[in-house]
This record gives sequence, C-alpha cells and structure tokens, in this order.
Amino acid sequence: MKLLMDTQVFLWVINNQRLSQRARAAFLDTSNQLFLSAASYWEICIKQSIGKLGLAEDWQQSFEREMRANNIRWLPIEKAHCQAIIALPWIHRDPFDRMLLAQAMVEAPPEVTSTGLAVKVTVGGAPSTLTVAVRTTPPSAARPK
Repeated sequence: MKLLMDTQVFLWVINNQRLSQRARAAFLDTSNQLFLSAASYWEICIKQSIGKLGLAEDWQQSFEREMRANNIRWLPIEKAHCQAIIALPWIHRDPFDRMLLAQAMVEAPPEVTSTGLAVKVTVGGAPSTLTVAVRTTPPSAARPK
C-alpha cells in the first residue's frame, strides 16, 4: 500500500515521538511504500524559520537520514496536484493539508495524518477515502530492511 505521511507524522517519526499502534504498524510494514510530500518539507522550513518548531540545528541531516533509513520516497508537487486543489471542498483551510489531500487524491495513497480524521472526498463523482488515525503510544523505531 502507498502511504503519504503528513507533516506532523513525519516530525514525530524523526523526533522518535509517539505514533498510534495502527500508524506504527503501517509505518513498520515494509510492504508499504512511504511517501513524504515536498509540501511537508516546505511547511517544516517555514515553521522553523518563524520559530514555531525549534528543531535541532542539524534537522536537515536528520531529515535526510530518516528518509534513507526508512525508505521514505519524495513526492514532488506536480501541476496535477495543484489543479486537484481546485476541486477540493473546503473541508480544511490549511494550504499544506489541502496540498496533501490533493496529492493523495491524484496519487491514490491513503494519507497517514496526525489529526485522527478519516476524510471522504468526492471529486468529479469519484469518491476518495483518506484514512489512518494517529494517537499517542510508544515511539516508533526504524523500519526493518
């Protein structure tokens, strides 16, 4: 299965913080393909620059190390993703979350989110369901190879 991690989930992973059992199992299951959006990196950079995150000075190296160690694939922002935003209902106003929803709809992976919401979106008559809730439980470890 393809899984698109939202920004908060990725931050929890690289900071060894808590994931729900379900999210941790999905993360550790090597048959799943993990993706991180360029939108999430963009959001992290903005929040770090305005002092909302307080990440360590070497956060960029940690980011790269975790991406490699956990075989997390980079999902760039494509024109099709931007165009998909036009059709999204206003279920969420955060521009980064809207991009993740659009990317999930275009690429068809479920989105692993920190909000604990299952979102059903219908665009052009075709329903898309984005699921996987995250709650607090023991921290995750690196995925087995």
